[in-house]
Amino acid sequence: MSPAPTTFAMVQTAPRRLEPRDLPIPEIGHDNALLRVEACGICGSDVEQYNGDLRTPIPAVPGHEPLGVIERIGDGAARRWGVDVGDRVAVETMLSCRFCPACLAGRYHLCRARRIYSYIGLDQAPGLWGAYAQHMFLDEASIVHKVDAALPAPIAALFNPLGAGFRWAVEVPATGPGDTVVILGPGQRGLASVIACRQAGAGTVIVTGLAADAPKLALAREFGADHTIDVENESAKQRIREITDGRGADVVVDVTAYATRPVAEALDYVCMGGTIVLAGVKGFKPIDDFVTDKIVLKEVRLQGAIGVTSSGYESAIRLIESGRVPVEKMHTHDFPLHEAEEAILTLAGERSERSIHSCLLPGKD
Repeated sequence: MSPAPTTFAMVQTAPRRLEPRDLPIPEIGHDNALLRVEACGICGSDVEQYNGDLRTPIPAVPGHEPLGVIERIGDGAARRWGVDVGDRVAVETMLSCRFCPACLAGRYHLCRARRIYSYIGLDQAPGLWGAYAQHMFLDEASIVHKVDAALPAPIAALFNPLGAGFRWAVEVPATGPGDTVVILGPGQRGLASVIACRQAGAGTVIVTGLAADAPKLALAREFGADHTIDVENESAKQRIREITDGRGADVVVDVTAYATRPVAEALDYVCMGGTIVLAGVKGFKPIDDFVTDKIVLKEVRLQGAIGVTSSGYESAIRLIESGRVPVEKMHTHDFPLHEAEEAILTLAGERSERSIHSCLLPGKD
């Protein structure tokens, strides 16, 4: 009897430790599929998972931004998803039950039985739950989106951060024509938020960052930001007041990682009756100097945002395929799969090079 086929994967075995392993390729049933991974985007959540801040299962295969080609698929999955062998797809991060009150209300990302690709341990069969691998198992609860096969894989993989921009900066706060939006943080999701707000017709877009973020702030302006603010060398509160004639912003979106100060400061940036969207994870740290009276007196809407839903992904994919916006300027680094740790550390700023958007490419040597 020939040995069972395997696929190469990088497995997180402890905080800040990834190990190469050959994992079994599972049998594919009527309602699931096997994805040959072309690219997996790397974002701040990968850094947080790598550091152990998200308290996710270990050991596990990380990677929650999969782009790939359907290699095998069951008849039921093919009919349900509208795809077949050979199709390139982007895979949504969330897996939901479809039948709980949240799912039935159309808020499947808040499913009480929610699972998230890459946050499922190896002890849950078949184990290939993340895209730091040559192949990935697609559960029957998956949602996939066809993507133009002619696009370079690293550019197509921008579907996830761009999808976050559309959901967090436009859909959740209901950003519309003429609105003033302040985006805290010029990383990949901050830049994606600039692009999404411009597509939604926002009137004024302001982006804040640190002195070290100068190249990212310049890219934000290229993508359509009207103003950028270096918070280490100028007062963001004063500048936003000047730009908005003292009114403040209709929408403030926090996409900074770990930093808690922007959350408290957002209360000073937002206008009366405005909306603050919190989408940057802080490692469960408390927020110092967070004055709730400002929320009351301004009647501010404070809204959390986790993940991306189908409408955000679809908006992102269609924009990438259209070629209307040079989104490829966000992409800075490609890494082979066995250099997953290097990819994470580069994005985290622990290397001399600076990354905005990086990909793992399992086919890259």
